[in-house]
Amino acid sequence: MVAESSSSKHSFFDPSVVGKLGALPLFARGPMLGTVAGRHKSPHRGSSVEFAEYRKYVPGDDTRRLDWRAYARSDRFYIKEFEAETNLRAYLVVDTSGSMAFSSGDGMTKLDYAKRLASSIAYLTLQGGDAIGMTRCNEAGNLSLPARRNPSHLEAIFDVLADSEPSGTTSLAETLHEVAEKVRQRALIIIISDFFCPPNELKDALQHLHFNKHDIATFHLLDPLELGFEFDRPQRFVDLEGNETIIADPNSIADRYHAALNQYLEQTRKNCHDCNADYQRVVTNTPYDEVLTKFLTARLPKKR
Repeated sequence: MVAESSSSKHSFFDPSVVGKLGALPLFARGPMLGTVAGRHKSPHRGSSVEFAEYRKYVPGDDTRRLDWRAYARSDRFYIKEFEAETNLRAYLVVDTSGSMAFSSGDGMTKLDYAKRLASSIAYLTLQGGDAIGMTRCNEAGNLSLPARRNPSHLEAIFDVLADSEPSGTTSLAETLHEVAEKVRQRALIIIISDFFCPPNELKDALQHLHFNKHDIATFHLLDPLELGFEFDRPQRFVDLEGNETIIADPNSIADRYHAALNQYLEQTRKNCHDCNADYQRVVTNTPYDEVLTKFLTARLPKKR
């Protein structure tokens, strides 16, 4: 079990939310390479209770795994193989660039929302006996914590989240390339960002992770005002990552804005789809426990 005391001082973590989600463990969508026995499939064969396939007996095989019923039917020796099971390594990549400071009205910023998602996922991962690591990224540089299974590691992750403030331009694509190089074994890479970066750069980074056989999950955070673009008078728009400003009448540019936005959203979704990434488009006025429930439920193993 993960200690509650390490998280009680952080407002972005709600124990009641993870309490409701405790019955939905985090599963990888493909085989993982862990260090200890666990509930996730491994690319190697082992001796768990999950039957995988038969193969012909060869001298040196453990005779205790011979299937005598198959021998009775075919007069040939066959070995029963089973899925090996291992633990999961998960890595959170949290975007802390300036655009993550955006919030419309009294709602929480995109970074506040990201902290709630990240802290809940970290807690559930450790509670399930798996390892969790984290990288936060912006132009000032990355801060990374290695993946560990120790329950006390949660406090280190929460402290990094608590100290994270949105600033500077995004370095998401570069960070994902670094993660792909540093994380050598298969892992679950969970990206929480508004993806304000050139789509072709994001695609290259996702392809790098996919080539290294990582399971990729993305949470694309969007504020309701970014989608609706509903204003009743001219506005001064500020670039949160570059501090440039422009004054415009929203009514005169709304059609072009929505056309560009839809093109960007579709390209981002397609980039994730092409790299077999699990894509979640999240509007920040959606209760985050609903988002996590949908995410975890979709990853439950299919019954055979």
